[in-house]
Amino acid sequence: MRSPVGVNVVLVVVGTTLFYTYVGQLVPQKELQPPPKVEITQDMTPAQLAKIGDQIAHSKGLCTTCHTIGSKEATLRFPDLAGVAERAKTRVTGFDQLQYFAQTLCDPNAFIVPGFTPGMPTINKAPVGLTDEELHAVIAWLQSQGGEATITLKEKLPYCGGAS
Repeated sequence: MRSPVGVNVVLVVVGTTLFYTYVGQLVPQKELQPPPKVEITQDMTPAQLAKIGDQIAHSKGLCTTCHTIGSKEATLRFPDLAGVAERAKTRVTGFDQLQYFAQTLCDPNAFIVPGFTPGMPTINKAPVGLTDEELHAVIAWLQSQGGEATITLKEKLPYCGGAS
């Protein structure tokens, strides 16, 4: 005795749905939470800012989505950040390290590292949207990548709405 075609189709659809539901439950689930609120105060040292900047760079700042840090493997979409503190001092003629980092973060298409393509977002605007204090912390972290963090919250950031 043969079952009607409609019943066969329904059984295949139900069986396929159950199979994919089962397989979907085998995939580990990751719950995304908003980044923790970090308090940045005026009296923080550059080293404290760098530590907070590291947290921001790996979470809200999304830096490691495209940048690597000391990877021996091929870099991702943008330059590796290991040792960037020294490179920043001479990357653009007439710019010091702070000017270079500020421009790179707030006007990323003004200078493109040779061999790479434009595409980094302006991190003090949506979708990343770092605050001025968070920008200072990220710059302190960048300064600590092969150098010593020197920035404080008292310094104005050129290219990010501060004085040049």
